[in-house]
Amino acid sequence: MAGNTQTKSSSGAANYIVGIIALLVGAVVLRDSNFALPGGILLNFGTLLSTIGLVLILFPVVKQFYIQPLEQAINERNGNLEKTFTEAEELRSTMDKMRSDYERRLAETEADARAKIQAQIKEAQVLRQKLEAEAVGRADELVRRAREEIESDRTKLKVELRTEVVNLTLTATEKLLGENMDSDRNRRLVEDFINKVEVPS
Repeated sequence: MAGNTQTKSSSGAANYIVGIIALLVGAVVLRDSNFALPGGILLNFGTLLSTIGLVLILFPVVKQFYIQPLEQAINERNGNLEKTFTEAEELRSTMDKMRSDYERRLAETEADARAKIQAQIKEAQVLRQKLEAEAVGRADELVRRAREEIESDRTKLKVELRTEVVNLTLTATEKLLGENMDSDRNRRLVEDFINKVEVPS
């Protein structure tokens, strides 16, 4: 880096010296040297050499105060643009990653929600089947108990009716015969007769 700076300084000094020499030679030595070009154009070597020398002298100044600041500004601007593009690319990459993460989490959430809904539906179906089974079991139990109660009531009623018929029969017979007919033997006879004529249910 230092070698490049020294080379540029040496080159600038050499250009400056050459420019001074050209300016002096053109202005002093060749100031009246004219040369005619084809087509009638008159060329003065002194003026031309002086102009070249003046350009060589002024070029480092122009370069120092105009070209170099302009190059620095352009380089800085390019650096800022590259930095901005890099940041924009990083931001885009980050946004793409965030979007991918969001879409992945959204898909996972939807899948989890679907799984929970399916599990709840299955649980509800199992519960419904269980409740239906319990309801059917309770209904069967109620029907069985009702039948047992009806059968018990029917048996009890039959016994009561049979006793009542026996009593009525004995009472009617007593009235007809004028004797007491209420004895174990007579009661058995009447019950046997009722059993024979009783229609099975």
